[in-house]
Amino acid sequence: MPEFFYADPFPLKEDTTEYKLLTKDFVSTVPFGDKEILKVEPEGLTFLAEKAMEDVSFYLRTAHLEKVRKILDDPEATPNDRFVAMALLKNAVIAADKQLPSCQDTGTGIVMAKKGEYVITGGDDAEALSRGIYNTYVNRNLRYSQVVPLTMYDEVNSGSNLPAQIDIYSTPGDKYSFLFLAKGGGSANKTYLFQETKALLNPASLEKFITEKVSNLGTAACPPYHIAVVIGGTSAEANLKTVKLASAGYLDHLPTKGDKFGSAFRDIELEEKMLLAAQKSGIGAQFGGKYLAHDFKVIRLPRHGASCPVGLGVSCSADRNIKGKITKDGIYLEKLEYDPSKFLPTIDDVDSSTESVHINLNQPMPEILKVLTKYPVKTRVMLSGRLVVARDIAHAKLKEKLDKGEPLPEYFKNHPVYYAGPAKTPEGMPSGSFGPTTAGRMDSYVPLFQEKGYSMISLAKGNRSKVVTDSCKKNGGFYLGSIGGPAALLAKENIKKVEVLDFPELGMEAVWSIDVENFPAFIVVDDKGNDFFQMLN
Repeated sequence: MPEFFYADPFPLKEDTTEYKLLTKDFVSTVPFGDKEILKVEPEGLTFLAEKAMEDVSFYLRTAHLEKVRKILDDPEATPNDRFVAMALLKNAVIAADKQLPSCQDTGTGIVMAKKGEYVITGGDDAEALSRGIYNTYVNRNLRYSQVVPLTMYDEVNSGSNLPAQIDIYSTPGDKYSFLFLAKGGGSANKTYLFQETKALLNPASLEKFITEKVSNLGTAACPPYHIAVVIGGTSAEANLKTVKLASAGYLDHLPTKGDKFGSAFRDIELEEKMLLAAQKSGIGAQFGGKYLAHDFKVIRLPRHGASCPVGLGVSCSADRNIKGKITKDGIYLEKLEYDPSKFLPTIDDVDSSTESVHINLNQPMPEILKVLTKYPVKTRVMLSGRLVVARDIAHAKLKEKLDKGEPLPEYFKNHPVYYAGPAKTPEGMPSGSFGPTTAGRMDSYVPLFQEKGYSMISLAKGNRSKVVTDSCKKNGGFYLGSIGGPAALLAKENIKKVEVLDFPELGMEAVWSIDVENFPAFIVVDDKGNDFFQMLN
């Protein structure tokens, strides 16, 4: 008979996170036999969740910003790598003023908590944590992104960014520890599960597999990424949970060798190989170069002999993860970087490293197209004038008009279409954080609109499918890529006026008009059938 064994499946080393004490309120100890119980008032959970979601919406980790700065100092980085890195650092400085969040997609509130057996709260912990998340979203200039179903097909915005995802696990001890995440849709959508077999588990096959999957990630989730790959797992959901934790840096201190108990471990050698492969992909920090990824985590888990799940996921340039803990000494929150300006170079020579083409958008659409057709893909442009903003629901409503045989509004023909949705506008500012959303979600609409002369120029983030390239070639259209990530920077420096243009009842999903000045973008798909990202293959 085999001997019983049990081991911590994720044996993390000592937590080296630097914390700050928020308060000693809401915490006490009470005797329980020969033990002491940590008593946490529900209001303490609400307080911690509110502070955590507030900090993570405006600040980033020091280690993350150090890696962004590294791009500027790397002689192998391309001008476009550096241009994106500089924009992200400027964005971090603006966001640190706590008016404009670092990304307009302020994300789904997610909490992963480990509650010690000697911790009592006397309430519904998920409800208390949800109230803290609610407080942050309604009291700050954040965006409500959660839609709730009324029927299988009908949805409405919840109006508070609830519900949140809250997972609480029981652990030994008298400490309550937390990981808070604000997970945007773009990076969440780059989470994949592949059901493989034992045949994958050899160096040649596995390295080829990971390289191919990473090359297919594209840029829609705003690189440079923190990439995580997990091989194995006792179930599909166990694999993907590990992917999320690894991409958030939560599993950095795992051991680097396996054992007979099935403990998770990191393969450092494979991580280095895969990071190099990501650098060689040529995708770079969104528009060509070396920095598709800052780092790479590869974690191995035990598996059922008949299953080999492989998970892939990323944390994006808005790397919004923060730890918290409650002990008998008080309520603590991870220290993020509160002075990101120290990572900016002394002299800004990045923006001028590649010349930009300035384009006046306040001229007839045929004239704008005549300018764009002169330049190759990958050209950096600076846009000034009027854009129309429309995303998923607005596109669906406009298609309904076409399906009924009705013409579309003239604004959809006369102006480039920016796929985006703003966060709330701070008092006294023209715009809230207003960065691009993922272009690919609107791909199916492009041929329908362009063949009738609408949406001839679109502006968003990420790569697009062949249907868009073919439509642009056939109809004389263009797709311009906007930098994904610096939503606060765009709001403060480039967007001068914002107005609701149509469908005001849709809130963030309404059609907007915005006036921009020197709004940076790149030609990604042109009217000749060229696609920058396809040219990398």
